[in-house]
Amino acid sequence: MEKRMDEQMDVQQQRRILQAVDHTLLAQTATWEEIQRICDDALECRTASVCIPPSFVSRVKAYVGDRLPVCTVIGFPNGYQTTAVKQFETLDAIRNGADEIDMVIDIGAVKAGCFDQVEEEIRCLKEACGERILKVIVETCLLTEEEKIRMCQVVTRAGADFIKTSTGFSKAGATFEDVALFAEHVGPDVRIKAAGGIGSFADGQRFLDLGASRLGTSRLVKIYKASAV
Repeated sequence: MEKRMDEQMDVQQQRRILQAVDHTLLAQTATWEEIQRICDDALECRTASVCIPPSFVSRVKAYVGDRLPVCTVIGFPNGYQTTAVKQFETLDAIRNGADEIDMVIDIGAVKAGCFDQVEEEIRCLKEACGERILKVIVETCLLTEEEKIRMCQVVTRAGADFIKTSTGFSKAGATFEDVALFAEHVGPDVRIKAAGGIGSFADGQRFLDLGASRLGTSRLVKIYKASAV
């Protein structure tokens, strides 16, 4: 069904969805050749950014320059580094040329009810980011509904730019229900990124319709390029 819906979308519809995509490659085995390839694909498809491991930020920035925002991940994928380590990672990534930062929260702190601690960490990293975009990964598959709602409030108070569903490295990725929940509970200045398991343009469009403005995925670019052959 999803494949049929993707085929029914015209190229312009697909390209509009691609403009919301953070084209992502975070595999531990990623090589420079693979990273370079997704940068080329992101430039060709005019995605919102390319999201790559911190170790590649400097090379990617030199490669794409100002043609494409460079996004990287902090405290990834488990989030249990100290705030000082995450702050250093963030500042290092920015020095290397990162335009956007996707940080993972301390999930254990959330499970323990230490929301003030989590809020302070997000605020610290947002201060490090300055005008650059900070997205906060809350790993929804590990949280209760109450914890998700509380994290919407925490992310809003801390001044982050986005709340993000998932790393893509845990038990599950983005769900329509979680994006709808976020849209109901985040503040007006907080945007939503759905990430993990987005495998079709139909899914991508539904996430956007529910309130997401970014999609973390690599599959949509692959589908688009395959259909264009």
